[in-house]
Amino acid sequence: MNIQQQIKEYIASQPEQKRADLEALHKRLLELMPAAKLWFLDGKDDKGKIVANPNIGYGLQTLQYADGKSKPFYQIGISANTTGISVYIMGFEDKNYLPDTYGKTIGKASVTGYCIKFKKLRDINFDILEGAIKDGIEHTK
Repeated sequence: MNIQQQIKEYIASQPEQKRADLEALHKRLLELMPAAKLWFLDGKDDKGKIVANPNIGYGLQTLQYADGKSKPFYQIGISANTTGISVYIMGFEDKNYLPDTYGKTIGKASVTGYCIKFKKLRDINFDILEGAIKDGIEHTK
């Protein structure tokens, strides 16, 4: 099964509200990043054990680790979680940047160093979320 099929099945497997919100986010991210590499991470480790929620990724950057190792990874990710949706905006070195820049204006969301988590899209200001995503894309170019 190719990545597009995995993404389609993952989104389709979600309850109605999450499915609609994930579809809207997926569509907008494809518009913002039309040539981006697509990722689908099933949330399983090398032994097949579930260690995270499955997630869809967009774009490509290289993560650098303190030990000198590096690995390719996505720039932006989305995932359903137990209470709603998480949007991962990777690559900001300053872990206060997202919460300080977008936390007060985005609406009913939890904003950490790389994640914006909310229950439903209608609970947040979509324009602010899109601004944060565009900011993340620019930052990791």
